[in-house]
Amino acid sequence: MKKIIKILLLITLKFLIIFFPLTADETKIKVGLLAPLSGENAEIGKQIIKSVRMALKDINSNSIEIYPRDTKSDPDQTLISAKELEQIGVKLVIGPIFYKNLLYLNEINNIIFLSQTNKTLDLPKNVISTGINSTSQINTIKKFIETNEIKKTIFLIPNSNYDLEIRNGIKNSKIKISKQHFYDIDPTKLTKQIEKITNYEIRKQNLFDEITRIEKSDEINKERKIENLKKKYTLGNLNFDSVIIADFSESLKSVITSLLYSDVSPKQNYIITFNQWFDSSLLSELNSQPIYYPSINKKNLNDFQNKFLKEFNQKPNHLSLLSYDLIGLVYYLSLKTDFSTIEKSFKSKNSFKGKIGIFEIQDNKINHILNFYEVNNGSIKKIF
Repeated sequence: MKKIIKILLLITLKFLIIFFPLTADETKIKVGLLAPLSGENAEIGKQIIKSVRMALKDINSNSIEIYPRDTKSDPDQTLISAKELEQIGVKLVIGPIFYKNLLYLNEINNIIFLSQTNKTLDLPKNVISTGINSTSQINTIKKFIETNEIKKTIFLIPNSNYDLEIRNGIKNSKIKISKQHFYDIDPTKLTKQIEKITNYEIRKQNLFDEITRIEKSDEINKERKIENLKKKYTLGNLNFDSVIIADFSESLKSVITSLLYSDVSPKQNYIITFNQWFDSSLLSELNSQPIYYPSINKKNLNDFQNKFLKEFNQKPNHLSLLSYDLIGLVYYLSLKTDFSTIEKSFKSKNSFKGKIGIFEIQDNKINHILNFYEVNNGSIKKIF
């Protein structure tokens, strides 16, 4: 009888093993990853894969399984890959990284996509932008302006496909500015536009008129006064004490050069811009300094870059760091809530500290609490 019972127990155990082989894995979190693994942006995708591997290693938990799929940087292929992930039961996907690849994702009903894009307007309802958006940056700039009691700020915005995002960031942050100006990024038109914004011709004429007046006057020490005036380029106050330039790279440098030409001194007027990712080329532009901008934690970025370089013998792109943090965010949220209802985590108020900084999550939106930096005398200094 005992022998029969043992046999029955063995048969029952084998039955359970055969028909319920995933019991041990059911607690695992299936996370999709949409990235360009082929095509012109394949290198970006491969770096993201590496950063995800590094994050999983650092978390040191077997609870997350990653299912990578190729987008080929194409909206149609992105949809095909997303449907594949939906079919295998994935509820949360990191990616896609490019805004254009979000085009058809509203056709997927059962997945939340954590896209690395920094664009926040006209997103499908199941997509959450995780990039460093304009609201996050302007919120940080606002803190700097208020701390330094800056009263008159103008906002220079390029006519580009990102200008609506900037306007939205200004609205969301409720930053106080004197005026918004939109400029053409064409260098041949830019200088004239900046001259108009800064009243350069009027201030230049003011200087000429004052020199002429003193020359005709009987004022004491008029020769010395005239000599001092001739050292100037303009005369008269600007109608702002700080300028925010929502631009990057060479286009940003062109705007700053035009400001300098129009006799706007960074020593007397705060020149503030958007996140420059610690662009080293700005360090050599001594005449343009000081320059101020919000960004992620520089020490954390350096640590991540050094670790990635040591692990994979290459320098990572910025999307790699964000993707690394998103794995940490997913793991953090999985510890706080039942992963089957993970969408609720993005509606309620949450915060998560990653390498980039603090993620603030609420109402299906993610903003970042950033640091603020000053570039001056060829070096970068953290303000807060």
